[in-house]
Amino acid sequence: MRIVVLAGGIGGARFLRGLKQAVGPGADITVIGNTGDDIHLFGLKVCPDLDTVMYTLGGGIHEEQGWGRSEETYAVKSELKAYGVGPEWFGLGDKDFATHIVRTQMLGAGYPLSAVTEALCDRWQPGVRLIPMSDDRVETHVLIEEPDAEAGQGGRKAVHFQEFWVKLHASVPALGIIPVGAETAKPAPGVLEALAQADVIILPPSNPVVSVGTILAVPGIRAAVAGASAPVVGLSPIIGGAPVRGMADKVLAAVGVETSAAAVARHYGGRAAADGGRGTGLLDGWLVDESDAAAVAEVEAAGIPCRAVPLWMTDLDTTAAMARAALALAEEVRRA
Repeated sequence: MRIVVLAGGIGGARFLRGLKQAVGPGADITVIGNTGDDIHLFGLKVCPDLDTVMYTLGGGIHEEQGWGRSEETYAVKSELKAYGVGPEWFGLGDKDFATHIVRTQMLGAGYPLSAVTEALCDRWQPGVRLIPMSDDRVETHVLIEEPDAEAGQGGRKAVHFQEFWVKLHASVPALGIIPVGAETAKPAPGVLEALAQADVIILPPSNPVVSVGTILAVPGIRAAVAGASAPVVGLSPIIGGAPVRGMADKVLAAVGVETSAAAVARHYGGRAAADGGRGTGLLDGWLVDESDAAAVAEVEAAGIPCRAVPLWMTDLDTTAAMARAALALAEEVRRA
């Protein structure tokens, strides 16, 4: 079975770990990773979501944080601070710096990001094929109000997503989400082919706006998912009206979507309309948490088969059960 997953960082990576257990060794899993979170720091190209997937599946992740390396040290960051070099708000550990140095050197030598990612994965052996959504530079920015706008001296400005999330802690309202560069980007080699050849496509519980949404913003990818012969099943990142983790509620509000499992399903849209005709959306099936069972009827009224199952990724076994439920729903809608 050829499985393709569109993944962001922590949520996508942890789901993938469960998926690998659910399908067993030797499974053919391709991960299309979000690069909209990428940022240039200290002269280095940093790819947070790609690295989180690679470290998590390769056994090098800081488990408590969900990002960064385990048993990390911060000597380089301390020295940079002593020199007065910032930004201080974005913490890179010494081991992590090594990854970004290798990536930046290879990019500087002319290798595309997809080839660099493959080379980095040679060390970590994540057990999946990890492909960036694009080799082109795409960076998600967030439109916010200047802090002193109420005094009549500010205004709106766009900041990098990392500044919004890491520096500002999403403490100010997001007024808009801008995937800078996405409109001219091209899917990385292998992305469209993987979607066309997939037996199942999964949208994991990653952020639907700044993770999966940014991947879909690259021209050709959304159309490839919508037109794929494989069933497309998603898992809600919203449980009980709140994000499982992160700031999905803040960015959903920026695009006019309610923070609920049903609203996110409608945001993605169903491929089969409720009247049996062909819809314009992406989903053939949607999973919500048991606590949101009341949303099943609402989602199905939008033409999307829906099931309520446990969606808290409390450990590897529960996450594997989630993955099995997604695959079971894919088979169910395939036979329908």
